[in-house]
Amino acid sequence: MSPTPAPAGEPPLTARQAERRRRILRAATALAARGGYEAVQMREVAESAQVALGTLYRYFPSKVHLLVAVMLEQLQGLQEHIRRHPPTDREPALRVADALTRAFHALQREPLLAEAMVRSMCFADRSVGTEVDRISAVTGKLILDAIGQSAPPSDGQRAAVRVIEHTWHSALVAWLSGRASIAEVRADLHTAARLLTLT
Repeated sequence: MSPTPAPAGEPPLTARQAERRRRILRAATALAARGGYEAVQMREVAESAQVALGTLYRYFPSKVHLLVAVMLEQLQGLQEHIRRHPPTDREPALRVADALTRAFHALQREPLLAEAMVRSMCFADRSVGTEVDRISAVTGKLILDAIGQSAPPSDGQRAAVRVIEHTWHSALVAWLSGRASIAEVRADLHTAARLLTLT
């Protein structure tokens, strides 16, 4: 059996290490879903995942690292779901808006988990830069997949994707903080997605 890929910049994980990492992420996800950011205590994560606390810190140096990894895993799951069930609108902008709205609704079903993940992104410093870049890459790929074109994106499309990505994350923060309604989030996503028609 070939080694399991590790986070960028790290050596591949063995099957045993990969399973241990999955247990840690599952434990953190469950704690966050029940109680939000504050509920994710490293000692409790270690106990729930049945790993030593020192082992947990070798995989994830801080709670922020851990929850950013949880967010990456959640987004990868959303990306895979949208690949299996792609949006069917005729216009690329509408497909993008549909995909991001569906991703938003998936996070909406677990608001405490979403809050924990978004707070971790807000707290992330340079030490978590690689993981944050991977989240950005997955979000951007989700948008490009929704466009559905076979040719590489143009410079204008890449710029539009970056703005759409920023809008999606900002809308999520605004909703979690009570500053935006679901309808406003949906409207903002559709407005940002229309940038694709200008490229």
